[in-house]
Formats: sequence, C-alpha cells, structure tokens
Amino acid sequence: MSKGSVFGSTTIVWEDQFKRNSVLWKVPRNIRLNDNIVVREDEIAVFYRDGKVLAYFDQPNRYALTDLNAPVVGPLVRLLTGVQQEAEVYYIPKRYLDGKFGSTQPYQFTDPVFGIVNLRVFGEYRWRIASPELFVNQFVGTFNAETSDDVEARMREQMVILVYNSLGKLKQQGMKVTDLAANLTNIEQFVLGLAPDHFGQYGVEINKISGLTISLPEDVQKAIDTRSQMSVLGVNYMQYQAGQAMVDAAKNPSGGAGVTAGLGAGLGVGYAIGGQMAQGMGQQTKSCTNCGSVVPITSKFCPNCGFNLQQQQTSVQVQQPKFCPECGTKLGDNAKFCPNCGTKIQG
Repeated sequence: MSKGSVFGSTTIVWEDQFKRNSVLWKVPRNIRLNDNIVVREDEIAVFYRDGKVLAYFDQPNRYALTDLNAPVVGPLVRLLTGVQQEAEVYYIPKRYLDGKFGSTQPYQFTDPVFGIVNLRVFGEYRWRIASPELFVNQFVGTFNAETSDDVEARMREQMVILVYNSLGKLKQQGMKVTDLAANLTNIEQFVLGLAPDHFGQYGVEINKISGLTISLPEDVQKAIDTRSQMSVLGVNYMQYQAGQAMVDAAKNPSGGAGVTAGLGAGLGVGYAIGGQMAQGMGQQTKSCTNCGSVVPITSKFCPNCGFNLQQQQTSVQVQQPKFCPECGTKLGDNAKFCPNCGTKIQG
C-alpha cells in the first residue's frame, strides 16, 4: 500500500492484492501534505473529506502533494493547507465490471387473467463508473459504503428496482404474464433504455443486461404450460383434462381384476377422447360398430376391440333396404311387423 521516506511522507499505491475484482478500495489511513499518490492507467484516486469529494486524479502519474508542483495539484493542496490537513482517499477502477442481480422480495404483477402474480427476477449486467465525483459522493457519502461488497450489494438492489420499474411500465403498455417468457430479450433492451435515468444520479453507466430470468409461481407456470399445450392440440379445456385423466389412469392401474377392466374402459374412453381431439384438429373419424370407439377414418382394424373395419364397411354397402310385401312400406332392419298394415314380416 505505502512506502515511507525520511521526510515523513508516504507513497500510496493500489496494489494488486487489494485491486483484484475490487470496485472500491479505501486507503487505510488519511492522506496528508507531502504524501505521494500513484495512479495507474486503469484506476482513479478520489480525495474525500467532510461528506464531499475534494478532487480526483484520473491520469496515470505520481502526484506529490506539495507546493512544489502546485500547477498539478494546486487546488487540492490549497484545500489541505487549512487546520485539517488531511483527507480520505478512495481508489476506483476505470474498467467495465460484471455483476449479477436477483430479487429477494417478489414483484406483484397484476394480470387480467391470473390476477396478482408474484414475480422474481434474476440476471447479469455490465457497468462502469462514469462520474467518479458522483459515484463517491453517493456511495460513500449517502450510502456509507466503504468496501466493494457494500457497493455491489447496493448495485444489485438498484438493478432489481430498475427491472421492477420496467415491468410496471410494460404492464401499462398491455404486456401480460403469458407474454413475459417470449419477450425476455425485448425486456432486457427496455430495461437498458431506462438505465441512464435511473443510474445517472449515482455516476454509474449500465452497458449491458443479459441472462434475464423471470420466475413465476409454480401454479401459474403450470396453467400457462397447459394453455400452450391446448393451443397446439386445438382442443378445449374439458377435452384436455379428460385426455390427461386417461394418461394418469394408465400410469396408476388399480391391480387385480380391476387392471383388466380399468384398462379396457380406459382404452375405450381414451380412444373416444382421442377422436374428439382429432376432430378438434381437423382429422376425419368413424365409429366401430362392434364397440363404439371413435377411430381415424383410415384405420382398417379397431384399435380397441380388433374388429375388422373393412368388413364393417362392406356389410354396410351390400345391405339392401326391406319393404312390406303387403303395402310396400319401407321397414327397419330389425322390423318383425309392418308399422303401417301389421303384416308379419318373414325373416
């Protein structure tokens, strides 16, 4: 950190062991006249006293706080020649920094279909310190930050607030819960567009937002998934629920004699539901005359009872209508007497 001299002055350096992955480093002791401050290419030294920034050096050099080089450090030297001849010094980086954010408290999103939905957000962001003076005045003076952890915790909190504010504005523009998953990239760009107004007051610039995740409650996510599946299948809610019930029943047979009976009933109802779903998707069907199951029109055998559907079609085609031999009235297939004249019909 520092090296002393025979004249009582100290040279201050932000050494790598304190610099690695650090956002803010406070020099352990106050800086006095005659001290030397070393500033390198990727850092800024900020002088702070009595709740405000006195000056900062952002050009690489060794700065000796004496009146010998007053043209360079003159304003700072004048501030340090009074009764209080010392100041705190904070080092901050020039480079872009990467951070992560995640909500600890949910955001209540009011949706026209699902009502109040508690959302949680997670993501990553890239940022840098655009104004050293504003940054130190806000984070050190207002938020009492003294370490990198203090700064990063405040940044995470402000990022979550920014995302929540953005979701509120998007909700006013008509965005629904069901729209969130398909618009994450658009939401990231929307948040990035609001970042200058939100973070400018802290002397911070947000350069990128990525990996945004919006977590929904389990029951809401399940309902959205169900809606999506129904839309793909082209069926209504009752048809979907009946089909799901058959799937669940097949996974959990009752055992014993019930297994066979349940399986047969399940297959029969399952094929019927399948027929309804197929009709919902525009597929033509027909009924098996042996068991009544609804099957695709192209089926040659009934998948439920094995009946030859081609034989069924042939028998229907060759069957001739019956008439009463006495009065000529057209009869039903199973009629034993004429409904018009009462004549007994011979088989």
